[in-house]
Amino acid sequence: MGFQLQGFDLDAFVRDTLAEDLGQGLPGGGHDVTSEAVIPEDARFSGVMDSRDPIAVAGLPIAAAFFRALDPGCTIEQLVEDGAQVAPGTDLMRIEGNARALLTAERAALNTVQHLSGIATLVRSYVEQMDNPACTLLDTRKTLPGLRHLEKYAVRMGGGSNHRMGLWDAAMIKDNHVAVAGSVGEAVRRARDAGVAEIICEVDRIGQIEPALAAGATRLLLDNMDPPTLRDAVSIVAGRVPTEASGGIDLDTIAAKAATGVDYVSVGRLTQSAPAADIGLDFTTLA
Repeated sequence: MGFQLQGFDLDAFVRDTLAEDLGQGLPGGGHDVTSEAVIPEDARFSGVMDSRDPIAVAGLPIAAAFFRALDPGCTIEQLVEDGAQVAPGTDLMRIEGNARALLTAERAALNTVQHLSGIATLVRSYVEQMDNPACTLLDTRKTLPGLRHLEKYAVRMGGGSNHRMGLWDAAMIKDNHVAVAGSVGEAVRRARDAGVAEIICEVDRIGQIEPALAAGATRLLLDNMDPPTLRDAVSIVAGRVPTEASGGIDLDTIAAKAATGVDYVSVGRLTQSAPAADIGLDFTTLA
């Protein structure tokens, strides 16, 4: 079986990404003018993709799909598995095939691996800094449009876990919902009465905890609380539902917030602000 993610169409992603780069449907578009002009049609390349920095790897099977889409007969050897932590200079993948096809697919393949490995690497740094197996690091919905399934996959490859995938699989009651409903308790009650099974309720002060729980919240998101307040909140909840710390969490604050007894810590910047990993791909012409 090839690379599969529930809800993600790899073939469509590869097709649409290559079509964008090739300008399909645009005047004069639909081909790689540089490779067609410079590279003989029957020329062959071999290449090595490698890491330039210490990284957590994510996206190699997707990169392979780009190359195979343009040269189904190319040979690809994936040298490490997604999720591996590798040192600078580690070879990740070897490719051999038609030179034009490999060059045309190169940017899309590299962009994907660099972006996803960047997320996985940042996630790994947060997991290591948190250093708390009793607390789970979560992502958020702060993902690039169209890339959510891939970015959340990269979070898992870095050692984190996924929050809800979207608006459909759990209710997340935030301050704007509360403002319309009139109170935390009323907002939660409406979600419960609508038959929603998982109701995550954001609370930003201690006094909202008991009304949210009484109305049927199944998880509390403790928003922008400092560590002493988080400890008080966890003590009040007393294990009745899982608790999640969110807001104001970075590498400097995550360990202290995770140590307060919360079950989860969620960090939006894992997907929103991760820098691309430094990964290269060098080709050699075959005789």
